[in-house]
Amino acid sequence: MSAWAAQILGGDVRALARAASAIENRRPEALALMQELFPRTGRAVLIGVTGAPGAGKSTLVDQLARALRAQERTVGILAVDPTSPFSGGAILGDRIRMQQHHADVGVFIRSMASRGTLGGLAAATTDLALLLDAAGKEVVLIETVGVGQDEVEVARLADLTILVLVPGMGDDVQSMKAGIMEIADIFVINKADRPGADTLEREVQAVLGLAAQTGDWRPPILKVVATEGTGVGAVLEAARKFQETGAKRDRRAEMWRLRLRDMLRERLLERVPAGEIEAAAEEVAARRRDPYSVIDEWLKRI
Repeated sequence: MSAWAAQILGGDVRALARAASAIENRRPEALALMQELFPRTGRAVLIGVTGAPGAGKSTLVDQLARALRAQERTVGILAVDPTSPFSGGAILGDRIRMQQHHADVGVFIRSMASRGTLGGLAAATTDLALLLDAAGKEVVLIETVGVGQDEVEVARLADLTILVLVPGMGDDVQSMKAGIMEIADIFVINKADRPGADTLEREVQAVLGLAAQTGDWRPPILKVVATEGTGVGAVLEAARKFQETGAKRDRRAEMWRLRLRDMLRERLLERVPAGEIEAAAEEVAARRRDPYSVIDEWLKRI
């Protein structure tokens, strides 16, 4: 085993941070490191937290981390933010918004830039979640960027998915759109002290009543005021009960099939320089080349 991998397994935070940077930047040494660490993964619980912008996802994640630490469980947080057009980095910077955890060695927080990736997740999220798993984090909280109904990719990665809704932001309509309702294992109505929380709860219940239920798990609808920490314990209890049902255990191979397809697509794209794709696009747009020959040429070269 390499010294770098040994340091990560030994709890070296600096080595872990270096590895996270290497993964995000897609450096060659990161691939070898993850190949070494992968056999040590599979122990952490991956919890996806998704929902529309402004729903209070970051505040909920912050409170969940606090509650988990009170249970003496180690926590990793992956916060996927929009990409800065200037630096290419994360705009919002959840590490700034979660400063209360900065001195806690039991919490590792990483803000990631989405870099234009659809689905609310950065391309390296799977690798980073596996890294934190290998590093011994018992729970990994994955907060998505908040892009509405396209945010279904988190369900491929997470062991359970929390959908955060909020009264008065159109979430009662948004929640009924294709894709969103299906991915939620737990519904959280945040800012439940606002008018309209009861109406939103009834509408979600109505939609769930129409949905085909698979297995024994019926997603609960929980009211939370994340800024005050109210209801956070009930969310963790629901997560525990969901894990006990093993609802996603039988779907692990299916989830990895989807993840492998995503990883393959990303690795193939990495093998073709962005400038070459841009140049080929100009050629195809001008009808000087056809797209089929371009793709075939790239595949043959790879």
